[in-house]
Amino acid sequence: MLTIPPPGLVAMALTLVCCASAQASPHRNDGVYQAAQANRAGALDLLKEIVDIDSGTGDVVGGVKVEAVLAGRLKALGADVRTEPAEAPGLPDNLVAVFHGTGKGKILIIAHVDTVFGPGTVAGRPFSMDQQRGFGPGVGDEKSGVVNAVIALKILRDLGFKNYATITLLLDDSEERGSPGSRQLIATLAKQHDVEFNMEPGDPPDALTVWRKGSASIRIQVAGRAAHAGMAPQNGRNAAVELVHQLSALEGAFPHSGDGTTVNLTILKAGERNNIIPDLAQATLNVRYRKQEDFDTVLSKVEAGASTTLVPDTHVTVTHDPAFPPLTENPKIDALAARARAIYAEIGKSVELSGNGGASESALAMAEGTVALDGLGYVGGDFHTDHEWIDLTSVVPRLYLFTRLLMEAGAKPP
Repeated sequence: MLTIPPPGLVAMALTLVCCASAQASPHRNDGVYQAAQANRAGALDLLKEIVDIDSGTGDVVGGVKVEAVLAGRLKALGADVRTEPAEAPGLPDNLVAVFHGTGKGKILIIAHVDTVFGPGTVAGRPFSMDQQRGFGPGVGDEKSGVVNAVIALKILRDLGFKNYATITLLLDDSEERGSPGSRQLIATLAKQHDVEFNMEPGDPPDALTVWRKGSASIRIQVAGRAAHAGMAPQNGRNAAVELVHQLSALEGAFPHSGDGTTVNLTILKAGERNNIIPDLAQATLNVRYRKQEDFDTVLSKVEAGASTTLVPDTHVTVTHDPAFPPLTENPKIDALAARARAIYAEIGKSVELSGNGGASESALAMAEGTVALDGLGYVGGDFHTDHEWIDLTSVVPRLYLFTRLLMEAGAKPP
């Protein structure tokens, strides 16, 4: 039998539930939230300024221009700013900005200023916005992440927050090629800090990155023999045909997509003239993997195929260049992500934890034993394409999240 309580008791119960819910709800830091709202327009202005400078990896002039804009901003905020020479030729210097506080936490922020787009891209496709999204070369990957870091540091300065030992911002010159210009610098800085925050974009609809695949390239090169394609083709040894055989033998051996190991052909070159049998052919395979042994399996398969050729008198060479190791989710990352989720809840938002095949410097920091949290830029998608975008509604929430995360890590380092 269902007993209905008197109306007065119902009202009292509802009041108690509401009070309990209010007490359990996290408290928003109004100063930070208002500052995030007030700095939104300035953040987008800075984003437009640096997106509208071409800075593809290896574009030294463009990279220097972007870093000059940011160096001026960071010096004005009170940072000690210096350049560190690139560790590989044909790259701009790296930029390092250090803020000194009075607290305990030593925080490393890593963002990269290089994009995958070549000179002249901005002229045809400058920064633009509609009601929901911002567009432009490198807008998400990761110039918006750079901006999120700089504006968060501005908010800390404006609020007079100094409860950290040091906050170091590294602007990497070459992340899109595996950071060949900054690897030793990243390792050195990681060892000096308690935590690394990475400004890669957040995955839609709204997520932080707690794991990433490792990334490496395997190159297959075939040497053959040139000959006139019309007069004496029989004297040639077609390197391109042999390369096709090598690639065909690999097709189907590994997935092209998914959360596990993936192998994809990204570069293919052969021949220079239409009347010459090609004596050289090259292919590059991009390999993404969750564990080192997964990459070793792919490499072994490619090397095994190279030992057998179908075109006589051709020779196959296999080489590889590791880029980033995997970022493997672990309890330390999960604990840091939990702190971030609690901060996001302060403004009534939830954030998912995810992973993807895009490598980043966080794996290099973790390799040195420094706990890392990734995906702290604005939310975006379609990276490395001509329709790359960021979600403009994520600017204020993500700015709040990152500013508060810096405050938390500064006061109570992980």
